[in-house]
Amino acid sequence: MIKIAIPNKGQLFEPTVELLTSCGYRLTKTPKSLTCLDPENNIEFYFLRPVDIPIYVAAGILDAGVTGKDFAAEKSVEPTLLVDLHYAQSRLCAAVPKDSPCTTLAEVADLQIATSFPEITRSYFRGKDLQIVTLEGAVEISVQLGIAEAIVDVVETGSTLDQAGLRVVGEPLFHSNAALFARPGHESFEEVETLKRRIEGRMVALEYVMVEYDCPLSLLSRASELTPGIESPTVSPLQTEGWVAVKAMLKRRESHRIVDELAKLGCKGVLLMQIEMARI
Repeated sequence: MIKIAIPNKGQLFEPTVELLTSCGYRLTKTPKSLTCLDPENNIEFYFLRPVDIPIYVAAGILDAGVTGKDFAAEKSVEPTLLVDLHYAQSRLCAAVPKDSPCTTLAEVADLQIATSFPEITRSYFRGKDLQIVTLEGAVEISVQLGIAEAIVDVVETGSTLDQAGLRVVGEPLFHSNAALFARPGHESFEEVETLKRRIEGRMVALEYVMVEYDCPLSLLSRASELTPGIESPTVSPLQTEGWVAVKAMLKRRESHRIVDELAKLGCKGVLLMQIEMARI
């Protein structure tokens, strides 16, 4: 039985559980539970602090885990990156008070900086003699409380910084998103490879939709140009002579435009359907 870590709370928890559940895994968590078993898939899940997951996985104590790439970089460990995930995208940025004369990151390096990511901050400003105050959270309030002149913190929309009277300076120090990491030598664990393939299949399913429609044979060539599918569309004859049924995968972002064009072309019974899982 392999051991997989997932975040125990915070912004990573719910989308990770949703992703794994959609991939056929069984996860249940009570407020005090630290683990749960999924015997059908031969997995034991561990609910851990996101910042600790890279340490356990890189050391080979756990076989794989989902957490933010920023947490792996902060711990200076190197678990194997298996899959970049589509959620928890963020930027690690420097910020100063709105009335500060500071306009560049070089100027920020001369200030006293509060952050929960001291290692990433030091790595970015390599060679600088930084004054860093390490905090566990609520970094944006540190300037107002007088223990720092600037901060380096995770920025999503920027609204929290704005409410704290801060503004971003310069480029992001680090770009992050959720990712699936694995232990060294993970290739010998079939369950880890299965987990990777299922997640990749789910991500494909979220990117594509399936379209089905009835098409006059005389218009098939033009309709196929709109719906080429992955290799080619599936075409089946209908009982009504001169008509065929067509099925193809479409990129989700293009799907509604293509449905409109199929209808204008003269296709009938056009259906757009979600895909639960895919392998391409």
